[in-house]
Amino acid sequence: MHLTETPDTVNWPETHFVFIEKVGPFMDTAPQAWTEVHRLVSAVAEHNQITGYMSLYKVGPQIYRAGVAVAAPPVDLPAELSYEMFGGGKYSRYVLTGSYSNLPKASGLAFQLAEEQKLPLRDGFNIENYVNDPRVTPEDELITEILFPTV
Repeated sequence: MHLTETPDTVNWPETHFVFIEKVGPFMDTAPQAWTEVHRLVSAVAEHNQITGYMSLYKVGPQIYRAGVAVAAPPVDLPAELSYEMFGGGKYSRYVLTGSYSNLPKASGLAFQLAEEQKLPLRDGFNIENYVNDPRVTPEDELITEILFPTV
């Protein structure tokens, strides 16, 4: 596992986001949400251009949203999916290179680093942005951005 230990600052754009939301411990809800999203992706792609895969989450209330970014407001979504225009904003970004199986450990380390580095956090969703496609990218070359909302 390779995680950057010093974050850079990025401005996340407004994003059309289609998702499944689960509430509860992430170790349970994240896999459930992704299983449902992957089952529905082909139906989303029939009428919408998917531009990326990401999750949004809040630790305090344990809200986890797994989903896809789409190029425009979505049409003809399966009933199980929700949509929102995610507002984006300023984020501090850590980058994980390696297997998705490293995400729990990497996220824990990123939270520890954010606390130690006293990042000026604001209320908002954290983001995990899955930069490349695991179907064609070797596992050790997968890139995941772990982003914290900052002021």
